Amino acid sequence: MTEIRPFTIATPQSDLDDLQARLALTRWADALPNDAAPPLDLPDGAQRPAGWQYGVPTEYVRELVEYWRNGYDWRTWEARLNSYPQFTTTIDGQNVHFLHIKSTEPDALPLILTHGWPGSIVEYLNVLGPLTDPRAHGADPDQAFDLVIPSLPGYGFSGPTTEPGWNNHRIAASWVELMGRLGYTRYGAVGNDAGSMISPEVGRLDPKSVVGVHVTQVFSFPSGDPAEFQGLSEEEQAGLAVLNWFWQNLGAFNQLQSQQPQTLAHALTDSPAGLLGWNSQLLGPELDNDFVLTNTMTYWLTGTANSAIRLYYENARATPPTEPTTVPLGLAMAAGDFISIRRLAERDHKNIVSWRRYPSGSHYAAHLEPEQLSNDVRAFFRALR
Repeated sequence: MTEIRPFTIATPQSDLDDLQARLALTRWADALPNDAAPPLDLPDGAQRPAGWQYGVPTEYVRELVEYWRNGYDWRTWEARLNSYPQFTTTIDGQNVHFLHIKSTEPDALPLILTHGWPGSIVEYLNVLGPLTDPRAHGADPDQAFDLVIPSLPGYGFSGPTTEPGWNNHRIAASWVELMGRLGYTRYGAVGNDAGSMISPEVGRLDPKSVVGVHVTQVFSFPSGDPAEFQGLSEEEQAGLAVLNWFWQNLGAFNQLQSQQPQTLAHALTDSPAGLLGWNSQLLGPELDNDFVLTNTMTYWLTGTANSAIRLYYENARATPPTEPTTVPLGLAMAAGDFISIRRLAERDHKNIVSWRRYPSGSHYAAHLEPEQLSNDVRAFFRALR
């Protein structure tokens, strides 16, 4: 089946009523008093407030749940998402949901934008206008894009996956099929989080069509070869220290989801407060409440908390590529995000043409710094059109 079907989000009121009932009956985890739980020192000198040392604090989740019950309006966000053209199609036996927003500018370059966990298509809402209509945002109208923004298989409105094997490579192959099905024979790939791993794979699988790959992280880690650590600059040493700190202090999600996703899924599927607490470890207090809750709602309303975290299990068992990518690669790294190390990245990607680190932003740069990210995307693809 290659049919592309129009799609509209239409959440039954009964689902929202059920959510409210569950939130009202939340059993709260106990917590140490704040003066017994020191602030969490981050490697860049910043701190998360007292209580984060043990994980996402009960007080933080309680405040978000209170807003979820009495202030947050899903119908407003549902209407915003429905204001953009949405579609579904079946690829490799899996339903795939996507936004498809065409620019009014002639010769717009198609881009496929890929999110990760615990994000969703909501990550990219703030860059839709700047990328499709640069003229209206004070940018060069010749640098406009058509945008395809899929929900990862097993995520959000793509619905749960129904068979094993949905790893980054298989998703990338589905994206190649999707872009071809839409009639695009020349396009770029953009990604964040898991999308920063999937997008280079799109380029590897379809190098004749993919003009370039733009990411916000390059997930190239030390291989264990001592030569990789010789002659490190101070910046590279600091970057490796941040990576080590992250995996020592905040990497439990990766370990658990790579080994026992089904064990965790029982709690995430039954408790919206539990789902919010788990997802908040990587959404974090620097993000606005509506962004955190709308991303969480895409999992809750679609019953995809389980299939989403299975991606980690599948990737942990996938055969990694043996050759580096060759399609032009660009990195836009935000100050408060995962640190990418160029010398390690050059081992896995042989055609890095742009490498920028910005003094602001975080892991969700498209949401927090849409102008900055849009400008970087335009600059990267300008020479590749």
